[in-house]
Amino acid sequence: MKFTKRTIYIFLVIVVTIAIDQISKVLVRTSIQPRTEFQPGERISVIRDLFIMMNVENTGAFLGMGSDLNPTLRIILLLILPILVLGFVLRHILKDTSLDKWSLFAFSSIIGGGIANVYDRIVYGSVTDFFFIDLGGVFRTGIFNMADLSVTTGMIILVFVSFGQKKTSDK
Repeated sequence: MKFTKRTIYIFLVIVVTIAIDQISKVLVRTSIQPRTEFQPGERISVIRDLFIMMNVENTGAFLGMGSDLNPTLRIILLLILPILVLGFVLRHILKDTSLDKWSLFAFSSIIGGGIANVYDRIVYGSVTDFFFIDLGGVFRTGIFNMADLSVTTGMIILVFVSFGQKKTSDK
């Protein structure tokens, strides 16, 4: 593989995304009492009750979905399939030189976030989630982490980029 500025940019975004996620999870695991089935765990109000931090180990995917699947199916759906998809996306962005910087950043953020959560599943058997936002019933999230935030941000950027490209092609 030829290491161009573009390739270095892709890998830098992926590595920085993974690093931010893993550092934040280490800090949470070492400083916030986790929630278990027997005790509620520690809740830290960052901005009143609007933005809360806690320590939840998620054995499933987004919002705990899939945590009750049998172990074989969970390995296929939460480890093998994501690794394959992340590999295909990485291959695509390395080969498709027509992608703009925003798309490269978005795809790289998605890949970095995906790798970070897959790493947690392999090493810890679960993913550490810790952010929760509740804007008084107007907007409320599930409990998430920096990797989830990277994936979501990447997806939002891709939606905006695709709308921008669609408007340009409609003219």
